[in-house]
Amino acid sequence: MFKSPQWQRRKEGFRRGWYKFSRNPVSVVGLFFVLLVSFLAAFAPYVAPYPEHAGRFVNFREASQPPSLRHLCGTDVFGRDILSRIFFGFRYSLMMGVVVLSLVVPPGVILGLIAGYYRGTWIETLIMRVTDIFLAVPPLILALAVCSVLTPSVFNAMMAISLMWWPWYTRLVYGLASSLKHEFFVQAAEVTGASKFHILFREILPNCVSSIFTKMSLDMGWVILIGSALSFVGLGAQPPTPDLGTMVADGAKYLPDQWWIAVFPALAIMITVLGFNLLGDGFRDLFALEEI
Repeated sequence: MFKSPQWQRRKEGFRRGWYKFSRNPVSVVGLFFVLLVSFLAAFAPYVAPYPEHAGRFVNFREASQPPSLRHLCGTDVFGRDILSRIFFGFRYSLMMGVVVLSLVVPPGVILGLIAGYYRGTWIETLIMRVTDIFLAVPPLILALAVCSVLTPSVFNAMMAISLMWWPWYTRLVYGLASSLKHEFFVQAAEVTGASKFHILFREILPNCVSSIFTKMSLDMGWVILIGSALSFVGLGAQPPTPDLGTMVADGAKYLPDQWWIAVFPALAIMITVLGFNLLGDGFRDLFALEEI
């Protein structure tokens, strides 16, 4: 079967990219963790030993059992299998990261592009001063303040995190756009009469994609961690939702005797965050090599 030259170039580019990425074993470990968590989240109803334990389920005859062959991570005080609830908890953690980044990246990038291109004007002053105000407040404190006013839920937790996260992308893209606006290809586009929209989104933005994508990979772990922190203090997902932060908070009441109730969900959070951080480091090294 005939394969187009364009397809061959893409295949060769993917092969070179994977070779550069795989040279860092730690990044490969991060990719494995991310793929494993994503697989368990996507197929939780099929791979969880007791999928019915993810909802409203009580079985006091098997309550507070330590890890065993029947329940690899033990059971909680209601007799629910902790491993099954962890698999479903991955769903809410990944959903938190994907939804928040989907909400904050577009406005943050657009505002950063505009402020960077119009640097030295009132537009840049207005955008960046508002950004500085949001950056001056610690992210977790701002999220806690917003969630404390709203009704505790997963949706409100995502809105609170989104409110505090967009300035970081505005600041990042602002710095990139400020330097790129003086490049020859941007000046050439201006001389030929290209529109501002074309210059911003067809000339400058493609050269910022690698940095944006790397930050998104790193931020997935931070968003999941902050979302778990909100759930830990009761401002995120509410029972009986199998959220990892809520599971850790519930299990902390029974430490150290019934340690497995809190330790295994905490390990699940650690593996998820560590996986995205290592993956982000791998992307950063990969894009740095391609720019050399």
